[in-house]
Amino acid sequence: MTTPQEELLPSTRRALSHRIAVAQAEGRTPSLVAAVVRGGRAVWHGARTSVDGHGPDENVQYRIGSITKTFTAALVLRLRDEGVLDLGDPLEKHLPGTGAGEATIAELLAHSGGLAAESPAPWWERTPGSLRPELADVLGKQPLRHPVGRRHHYSNPGYTLLGSLVEKLRGAAWEDVLRREVLEPLGLDRTSTRPSAPHAGGWAVHPWADVMLPEPAEDLGLMAPAGQLWSTTGDLARFAVFLARGDDRVLDAETVREMREPAAPAESADVVDGAAYGLGLQIQHREGRLLVGHSGSLPGFLANLTIAADDDVAAVILTNCTSGPLLAGVGADLVRIVAEAEPRMPEPWRPLREVDSSVLELAGQWYWGTHAFALRLTSDGGVSLEPLSGQGRRSRFRVNGDGSWTGLEGYYAGELLRAVRRGDGTVSHLDLGSFVFTRQPYDEKASVPGGVDPEGWRGIG
Repeated sequence: MTTPQEELLPSTRRALSHRIAVAQAEGRTPSLVAAVVRGGRAVWHGARTSVDGHGPDENVQYRIGSITKTFTAALVLRLRDEGVLDLGDPLEKHLPGTGAGEATIAELLAHSGGLAAESPAPWWERTPGSLRPELADVLGKQPLRHPVGRRHHYSNPGYTLLGSLVEKLRGAAWEDVLRREVLEPLGLDRTSTRPSAPHAGGWAVHPWADVMLPEPAEDLGLMAPAGQLWSTTGDLARFAVFLARGDDRVLDAETVREMREPAAPAESADVVDGAAYGLGLQIQHREGRLLVGHSGSLPGFLANLTIAADDDVAAVILTNCTSGPLLAGVGADLVRIVAEAEPRMPEPWRPLREVDSSVLELAGQWYWGTHAFALRLTSDGGVSLEPLSGQGRRSRFRVNGDGSWTGLEGYYAGELLRAVRRGDGTVSHLDLGSFVFTRQPYDEKASVPGGVDPEGWRGIG
């Protein structure tokens, strides 16, 4: 159930309702249903429909198409977290004989395995899966279109392979594993591989006339892990909370954060558009806001899930038409409306419970050559290093427990930061992946690579 809509201001609720009303009218879709999540729960639900006196609610199922891929990715990452596989493993190690085994599991998750976008004709989304009973029928005689790992090329057969990988390693059908390991723990009891009443019917709307044609709802067979699922805004709102925060019953916060990081080489056009792909999640930089989630489409249905983790806001939109409203834009707008009208309240500042004096003495200004940086202690026990100019390399660092820290982002991700001390225990300098940071620019008392000119600083004379 959603929480009372009074949790959002009346003006915010009206703006959200107006946005989906415009989307439904201009997109010419039979119905459109949406939800907004904030603070870990659904706080708004809205619907527009062409049927007078009736509107779908948060329990009405729609097909969600490729949002299914994010569920499949979660199953694969569970196997990784359990140590059953490594993301760097080639598929051949665990699922031999496919003809596409050179691609790693990470590359399949990120659509950089070089595979074709679609299975061989006839088009899999509008024909029964029984036409493709074997993986060879899904992949065809030439499964690769590009060198493995060189470019992002969206691939539906790639996620069929990941679904088959899950089945092989779990010894059970993908559908059963999904229900047991994701749907039931998260309470997604209105998400299923086949429609369960109440559910919407899928329609094609004529591009030049206000008439409709029913679309077939095929069982996709082996292609199910790429796009089979039906769900509701209520369930997808809960799934959005999971993707933003993690849930130790399925994947912890660190793993879902990994899913949200870019993992595939970007095309030139993607760089211009600010788009990337993670491990089962699409990433978009839009109007200064980082958005993650996934879109979905199957004949008769469109779907979108959009999360702005920094704003703690997410949006879900489902509709029952083959083409029409551009839901990625609608989702971004719903997030923006809430984030701008009712900005996230920051957590109250609180002092640290305790601090190590040997770490506290490192806080403050440091220099890499002549570049000034500030080292700060963070509330999670780590440190951050950032340029005082506001421009340049910066990173947060995780404490390792041995007097060192590991970089978490940017240029310094994975690099080791440590304080180098003299024989008397005083700090000489910081070493960050061989970069020396000193308390003064080119401090003559520290070990500076290349040494310091003995005549010191001078003017032009």
